[in-house]
Amino acid sequence: MKRKAVYPGTFDPITNSHIDLVERSRKIFDIIIVAVTNNPAKAPLFSIDERLAFVRDAVGKYDNVKVEKFDGLLVDYAVKMDGVAIIRGLRAVSDFEYELQMAMMNRKLSKGKVETVFMMPPEEYSFLSSTMVKEVASFGGPVTGIVPKKVAGALKKKFGQ
Repeated sequence: MKRKAVYPGTFDPITNSHIDLVERSRKIFDIIIVAVTNNPAKAPLFSIDERLAFVRDAVGKYDNVKVEKFDGLLVDYAVKMDGVAIIRGLRAVSDFEYELQMAMMNRKLSKGKVETVFMMPPEEYSFLSSTMVKEVASFGGPVTGIVPKKVAGALKKKFGQ
């Protein structure tokens, strides 16, 4: 049986840090499911279809990575997909408290079937978030080297640059 992991997020937009995490996760798990969702607490800049396309373009070259849309409770989705783990990125200590609570709740709700694996970004991406990318792009700042080329172009277009 292949070990599957779910890497969830809004990916609005996908960044090079997200891609790095997918690449490193592939070495640990047999199958990675990048699960793109709409977070009701966020107002995404890009539609779900645009985000799915960006993610597929960025990680579609890997035969053991699938990209899917999901709605609802993440842990239910992970169980439904036969996932053994949820992958979460941690940039700073400030991320840890919230992520730890979520990991414990997901383990409880799945009755121990799903664990959470925390991964840290490489130093060059430790500051990077989709929110920060959008803010920089909105002011005409350069995002080359921190997002895929197609995403950089789409950001320029969204912000009329």
